[in-house]
Amino acid sequence: MRIASAKQKIESVPRSSGTPPVTPAPPGPLHDAPIASLRSATFSESIVAGLVGLMDGLIVVLVGAGYYWYNIGWNPDNYQIYAAAIAVNVGMTISAFHYARLYDFDTIVAWPSRMRRVVLWSGMVFLLLVALAFALKISGQFSRLWFFSSFVSSAFLICVFRGFFKLFMRKQARAGNMLRNVAIVGVGGQARHLVARLHEQDVPWKRIVGIFDDRKTRIGDEVDGYPVLGDLDDLVGYVRRGKIHDVVITLPWSADERLVSIIARLRVLPVHVYLGSDLIGYHFPRHHRQLLEGVPVLEIASAPLSGWSGFVKLIEDKVLATILLVLFAPLLLFIGLAIKMDSRGPMLFRQARYGFNNEVIVVYKFRTMYHDRPPEDGVPQARRNDPRVTRIGRLLRRTSLDELPQLLNVFEGDMSMIGPRPHAVEHNEQYAALIGGYYGRNKVKPGITGWAQVNGLRGETQSLEKMAARVEHDVHYIENWSVWFDIKIIMMTALVGWVHKNAF
Repeated sequence: MRIASAKQKIESVPRSSGTPPVTPAPPGPLHDAPIASLRSATFSESIVAGLVGLMDGLIVVLVGAGYYWYNIGWNPDNYQIYAAAIAVNVGMTISAFHYARLYDFDTIVAWPSRMRRVVLWSGMVFLLLVALAFALKISGQFSRLWFFSSFVSSAFLICVFRGFFKLFMRKQARAGNMLRNVAIVGVGGQARHLVARLHEQDVPWKRIVGIFDDRKTRIGDEVDGYPVLGDLDDLVGYVRRGKIHDVVITLPWSADERLVSIIARLRVLPVHVYLGSDLIGYHFPRHHRQLLEGVPVLEIASAPLSGWSGFVKLIEDKVLATILLVLFAPLLLFIGLAIKMDSRGPMLFRQARYGFNNEVIVVYKFRTMYHDRPPEDGVPQARRNDPRVTRIGRLLRRTSLDELPQLLNVFEGDMSMIGPRPHAVEHNEQYAALIGGYYGRNKVKPGITGWAQVNGLRGETQSLEKMAARVEHDVHYIENWSVWFDIKIIMMTALVGWVHKNAF
């Protein structure tokens, strides 16, 4: 059935009317460098925490090994017990610091004000290690000088290197290499409080790009020195082009209908969305679950697969794509020759589809249809006994072997092994107008296979309800991603995902 004749019962989501040109931010304390793109060297708070944890662990290892080598000297009779003690010390130190929230980003950048907690928890770990050695009756095997020297030196060096790390971050941020662009939605007392707090905190890694408000014509061109860059449609355009990392909505909580409408527009985008505290919240910051550089906020939505999860997903894709390209190279060559012998035209078919953040990408597939066909209206989906499909094409489509060239897309970084299937641009626009939250599936890279496909939601969509179910499965995958979830989908694809009755 044609999409245009589908039922209109499903809630539709307003869409951006366009992507306006980027207005450069005027000089100012928080926006005196060019607006950074999401593809530039921005930082993730979870990655910063992980790097600091790695640095702490290395310090404990190097200090312990250094004092052992210098004061005791390597001895085949005792090096193993000292190595075990260092390993236990590393594990307990990182665990204790994590429990004490010493790896929270706000704590890391608060140096030196919270370094007393580092020393305190290092001392706690030292006492636990001593108690453990006495309980196991092995304390006599250790040098007391080694124990005390390792503790004092490790605590001191952790504090010093955290200071150097903060200076490094500040220098990189001021050079435009490590920062996150913040957009403010709404103009009023809350927005002014947020700006003032960011100034007080002196956080160069957070930069206010500008202010967006649907009432742009009534508020002038700037507020407190920050440019008013447009309305909500303009903000969506900025996010789509990778110019915004965090959005803070600073509207009164009493404007609930307006808040719900704005959040519905933003939560389908790959951006962190925060709801700024109402003005009274500034008097009770400890009662809020989230702080944005000391400003109480409520996190409404986040960019999935960011930080370490995004890094793990990237490694997973690169490794799997490389292995499979090598393993399937003979099969790829054989299929390409079969296509050339079956009908005239190129071996590969290239199609524009929407990828991450609605960015148009070129997806590779083996050509399964006749090359010199009459012009068609739009991009009609393949149907049963479709006369456009070649003889070899029917076999490739039934077995999903036509999708194998997308391993090149994964290797190039446009796609992922697992994720929502990319739809043709024309289909994307049509379905987005009919299915609420449809664009939420574009918050991650599209995949060769996905949760919807292994659950039978593939091939021709004969009703709007089937496409809505596919979107629901895609969003479930995005919100519940894990390495084990990917492994499950890969196993299901290997067992049931290659051949399906809806693939033709």
